[in-house]
Amino acid sequence: MITVIGSINLDLIGNVERLPRPGETVSGSAFKTAPGGKGANQALAAARAGAPVRMIGSVGKDSFAADALALLKNGGVDLACVHESHASTGTALIMVDEAGENFIAVIPGANGAVQPGDFARTDFAKGHVMLLQHEIPVATVGAALDKAREAGVISVLNTAPARDDAAPLLAKADYVIANETEFDLYSKPLKLKGDRLERMQDFAAQTGRTIVVTLGGDGVVAAGPDGVVSVEAMKITPVDTVGAGDTFCGYFGAALLAGLPLDAALKRASTAASLACLKPGAQPAIPLAKDVDEALAGKG
Repeated sequence: MITVIGSINLDLIGNVERLPRPGETVSGSAFKTAPGGKGANQALAAARAGAPVRMIGSVGKDSFAADALALLKNGGVDLACVHESHASTGTALIMVDEAGENFIAVIPGANGAVQPGDFARTDFAKGHVMLLQHEIPVATVGAALDKAREAGVISVLNTAPARDDAAPLLAKADYVIANETEFDLYSKPLKLKGDRLERMQDFAAQTGRTIVVTLGGDGVVAAGPDGVVSVEAMKITPVDTVGAGDTFCGYFGAALLAGLPLDAALKRASTAASLACLKPGAQPAIPLAKDVDEALAGKG
């Protein structure tokens, strides 16, 4: 079982020729909504990877809630631990340019109501996997990591979005997943020295944990107690990079649950993330396991 404790949003997505500069207005070519939130994205990715998944989170009592949960429900994710809050359902305002780059503003809403009490009585079994991110209160993430360690659950912490107050949490997770920018930002408060790889090895040596840094088109590198592992990315022309990191996390968690070794888990997660860049949106673009299998076999 994979338990995802995290955010649930409805994404409001606009396509533009180029991303605006501060104070500038640009014309858009299309608008749509799609379920999102880093927690929900990762839950759906893990489910599409073939793992049993339950989601712990919060939505509002508003018209956005049903749409935000629609693909999770259709994907077979257990939503029994998703509760309603008096706050509005979380939203993400997203602009995507013609090159597939994006910027995102997140309004947490009900995600701020996710508290340790939401999983205090939840059963966790040794060897199960827990996925966490930083779109819910940091105190809740810390309590969840403590719960995972106590129960013998494999914990995976995605450091997005980067937050200064979350730096002490990284050492609590079995696996930390960050993109290169996030890892560079966390390196200073963690007092890591050297170039990026040296800082990754420093983190692994100090904590005994594994740090995974995603590098976009340059692949992914991990450093842990057993050394360094790197995986090349698929060669693609991205349509939309929104949700690629969450796809990576969900597939990585599913691979750990299945008992794959680190190099194979990274390769599978990286391939899934690349495929997610070939379609617009976050959750709608997450590939199915059979698509990932075909790509890994060279049939994609």
